Amino acid sequence: MTKITKKTGKKRAARSSSKVVSIRTKKPFNNYRQATAYLFEKTDYEKEERVRYNVTTFSLDRMRNLLSLLGDPHAKINTVHIAGTKGKGSTATMLARMLESNGYTVGLYTSPHLVHLHERIVVNSQMISEAEMLGLMNRIYAPVEKLSKDDPPTFFEIMTALAFMYFADRKIDIGVIETGLGGRLDSTNVILPKVVGITSLSIDHKLQLGDTIDRIAMEKAGVFKKGVPAITVQQDPTAMSVLREQAIVVKAPLSVTGSSDIDFSYRFETSREHGPHTRICLTTPTSKFEHIRVPLHGKHQAINCGLALALLDRLRSSGYEIDIDKAADGLCGVTLPGRMEMVCDDPRIMIDGAHNAASVRALIHAIGQNIPYDSMVVIFGCNADKDIPGMLTELQYGADKVIFTRSNSMKAVSPQDLAEMYTDICGKMYQTSSSLGEALQLARSAVGREDLILITGSFYLIGQAKVRFQPNVTLAAS
Repeated sequence: MTKITKKTGKKRAARSSSKVVSIRTKKPFNNYRQATAYLFEKTDYEKEERVRYNVTTFSLDRMRNLLSLLGDPHAKINTVHIAGTKGKGSTATMLARMLESNGYTVGLYTSPHLVHLHERIVVNSQMISEAEMLGLMNRIYAPVEKLSKDDPPTFFEIMTALAFMYFADRKIDIGVIETGLGGRLDSTNVILPKVVGITSLSIDHKLQLGDTIDRIAMEKAGVFKKGVPAITVQQDPTAMSVLREQAIVVKAPLSVTGSSDIDFSYRFETSREHGPHTRICLTTPTSKFEHIRVPLHGKHQAINCGLALALLDRLRSSGYEIDIDKAADGLCGVTLPGRMEMVCDDPRIMIDGAHNAASVRALIHAIGQNIPYDSMVVIFGCNADKDIPGMLTELQYGADKVIFTRSNSMKAVSPQDLAEMYTDICGKMYQTSSSLGEALQLARSAVGREDLILITGSFYLIGQAKVRFQPNVTLAAS
């Protein structure tokens, strides 16, 4: 076994011999505003309503060409790759915090951001600074312009390259990398990770990834690499079958939490110190994690935490020195903006980025288990590429009243269209509003002290809510 030490003697991937583009000229950007304005001008598939999902639109060759011109920074860092439909960000963050608590310098790359672009690129819980971003943008400008003559890099490709550059500059010990869309064609799928994690799979991004669970599983399994161990959670049987078949095809050893591979269990409890919470136990051939407290609410977060622990154990087996008690301490401090986050106490207002049917179902269950309330008014808005009937079906089981609104996303569905679909599904009470501000006025007039207002359905919508309730936070230009 190769020991991976925290500061010295760290085993690193071989440095690429690729030639770095260097053009002797004055810096293209004099300030941060100029640099980010240039970045936001690039094609951003997160914003576009209809995107063709193919090897031309989502080109790994284009991504590799950009990285080659930058000296292949992704080849200079060790990584963990996390894909899936829901829980990627939670799993990635919990894993990163456990590694940090063990003394490692950890890079964390996630998407999308709620409020500020810099949320996507983090080292040891600190977002990249404006000065650091400006420096990276000045370095990446020439390679981007060189490629733009024939095949312009996209916003997400540039962001991903910036993350790899930053992590290489900071000489991180490990990078936890979350996929954006899908897996097979995702810009992050150029790395050769130490281990791959697949979170829970469900229907999402129907226009790009398909509307059946087997097609989605096939896309997510595209991150499997020959000889690289992969770990997943219990899945829909059809999805699990696809994952197992693809793991065999590419010769990636696949383990599953909650099976004979990795024993996993969880239990819900309440204590004076922590209130309602979940504890998990996970046993592998090399480690035993007993009664670990999950820092986030809900059964789904217990499953995500189990996966994070299994990934941590795999890194331990590959040479990373991990102390279980320190890992548990790292978990205790995990909080996630936009995940069952209470942003106002009077009235009680919670935001959550549930943006597919499975996530809404998990959210409604977690609120019922952990948050006491008399009635719940839900402010809901979502994008057109989502499983809207599935989300609305799940919403009816927890919402006493729904107020449909729209976010500032170009892909947002009109409140009237959402209301019509909701009426067809259940016929329950609803209102519509043209903006989040108007929706909040309606909600406040309908709730009492013991009631709860929940804002959900879209990361764009809860990003707007976070800005509204945190005056010192400014919504990113993107």
